[in-house]
Amino acid sequence: MSRRAARALLSALVVACTVAACGVPAEDTPRAVEAPPGPFPSPATVDGPATVGPVTVTLCFVRDDRLVPVDRRVGRPLDAEAQLRDLLAGPSAVERDSGLTSALPGAIGAGVVGVADGQARVRVDGTGDDTGRSDEVLAFGQIVCTLAARDDVDAVAFLRDGRPLGVPRADGSLSAQPLTPADYAALTATR
Repeated sequence: MSRRAARALLSALVVACTVAACGVPAEDTPRAVEAPPGPFPSPATVDGPATVGPVTVTLCFVRDDRLVPVDRRVGRPLDAEAQLRDLLAGPSAVERDSGLTSALPGAIGAGVVGVADGQARVRVDGTGDDTGRSDEVLAFGQIVCTLAARDDVDAVAFLRDGRPLGVPRADGSLSAQPLTPADYAALTATR
């Protein structure tokens, strides 16, 4: 065998071994995989025509592991539930092009129960315990910073099954008390 043929054979073996080592191992039987909790943004809701209006709402997204408040112009005032839905839908195409993302898809399923006496109460359906996500603190921070940007909200309480839920703050501690943007100040980018 010539030296050139030996190198070609050796190269082919190295490539074959590398490709075989990079794959996901086969399983003997299929297994069910559960989708992470939604909602998930859809092009129809997030990338529809840009709405420019007289009302400014603040949504908090993520860039480089920092919470980034973003002002959006909308046609009419939004209640807390609608503002949370817009947040859960994620950044628009223009916002994504500027490097903004969201830690919410797959991490938290949430809905606003109500706003009373300056406190928004947010029902959390699941925290995505099986998703392998490590950015829950950013996800909860996004919700707190978005809702607390409203004139009628000073703090945000999280509930599961009607009871206070301990959620992570920027310092890594869990709190079942109502949270404010100050609890996430260390993770918030300056405007």
